[in-house]
Amino acid sequence: MTLEEAFAAYEAARARLPEAQDGGVSTRCVNLDDIADQFDVFLLDAFGVLNIGEHAIPGVPERVAGLQAKGKRVFVVTNAAGYSNATLLAKYARLGYTFAPESVISSRMTLLHALTSEPKRHWGAMVSKAAGLADLEDITLTRLEEDRSPYAKVDGFLCLGAAEWTQERQALLEEALLERPRPVLVANPDIVAPRENGFSTEPGNYAHRLADKTGIAPKFYGKPFANIYDLVFARLENDIDRSRVVMVGDSLHTDILGAQTAGISSALISGFGFFAGAEVHAPIAQSGIRPDFVLERP
Repeated sequence: MTLEEAFAAYEAARARLPEAQDGGVSTRCVNLDDIADQFDVFLLDAFGVLNIGEHAIPGVPERVAGLQAKGKRVFVVTNAAGYSNATLLAKYARLGYTFAPESVISSRMTLLHALTSEPKRHWGAMVSKAAGLADLEDITLTRLEEDRSPYAKVDGFLCLGAAEWTQERQALLEEALLERPRPVLVANPDIVAPRENGFSTEPGNYAHRLADKTGIAPKFYGKPFANIYDLVFARLENDIDRSRVVMVGDSLHTDILGAQTAGISSALISGFGFFAGAEVHAPIAQSGIRPDFVLERP
């Protein structure tokens, strides 16, 4: 998928996303150090901000450590729902970052929190075998593959990770939902994610496709929806000044739109991740999703 195709896919899904709010002036800056004095809390996306695929973006581990040394509170707020938080923590440590467990808020965690208020169900799951099922042990869950029988039997569907999802499995899921509508909960609203060699297809892509095909409205957990930010603010002081909190990400439709939904400032990374050095003025204007800052790099 090209950048233009990925942007068009997000625009096509706008009816299922929060509405854009009055945005910022997109002040141009070089990196996080240029806005450090304006904020006390930094919420950092992972892909496109901390790393591209399995590699840290050069200089960013040191810059994040510098923010932490200044007493800034730094959180990772990620839609990487395919993996447990322990796995994510280990990955960030391997890449040179130091985050406490309570400073990593994932959309997987957001979904698990929501499930505590859901009726007990037997769930069919879009989840990669390679990722394992750590922290999903308390859920009655069947991993969906090519056998069609679980699609008919389960009470609902969880979309966590799409690394091993196939067109055949997607067809089985859509067929099952047409035959018997059931809840669909999506723990990664991303349509794509930036990798070393282009974009990967993420659960949000398949969720929007099945919604178009079946008419079933999925419930999304993670950016740009407020539920993931509710978890962040639950870990901050109740009287935190939201004007001193900034979301830093590479995507207009997840990170920047999510920041607007949460009522906090936003900074778009233009040199890495989704846009990877492409001109961002036109996409900002076309989408109407305007960040407060545009940083060349994290």
